[in-house]
Amino acid sequence: MKKLLKKILAAPFVLIAAIFVLLEDWLWDDLQRLAAAIGRLPIFRQLESLIVGLPPYGALAMFAAPSLMLFPVKLAALWFIAHGQPMFGVLIAAAAKVAGTALIARIYKLTEAKLLLIGWFAWLHERFVAFKTRVYDTIKATRFYQRVHRQSQLLKERFRRWRQNGRGYWRRRWDAAVKLARKPGQENE
Repeated sequence: MKKLLKKILAAPFVLIAAIFVLLEDWLWDDLQRLAAAIGRLPIFRQLESLIVGLPPYGALAMFAAPSLMLFPVKLAALWFIAHGQPMFGVLIAAAAKVAGTALIARIYKLTEAKLLLIGWFAWLHERFVAFKTRVYDTIKATRFYQRVHRQSQLLKERFRRWRQNGRGYWRRRWDAAVKLARKPGQENE
């Protein structure tokens, strides 16, 4: 009876954690690629080489810094929500989440090897990865997920085909409009 009650009480928190894990994971790869592209700029390249060269606990401090820096921004979002501007507050919170995820994803990619040298961090990392795997396996086993996943794959494929076909169509429309806009005798310019 006690175990059942514990599971019932824990279920909402596990669900909330699962939603956050999924959102982070969906954003993680794309935002990490975006941050990597920004990191190729000369000034950021130098900063990234400094980050890579940090010792393990320096890497940990660098990894934690974006979360600490975004905390006041998230408090500001809550302040706007509490003072009658919920849309602005939600937009600030969402922007902070996206920016923070991009920055943390890039810093993690740069410091992962050093972070895993810290015993307790490696232990937590292993537990988190196991939790994330269980969450994914549970969600992927549902019929709802499988149906949504199939539909999203179909939409992606249709969009890919539309873009391939659409480029030719819109390019022909553009070329025709440019040709019509030219004055007679300008065809060869």
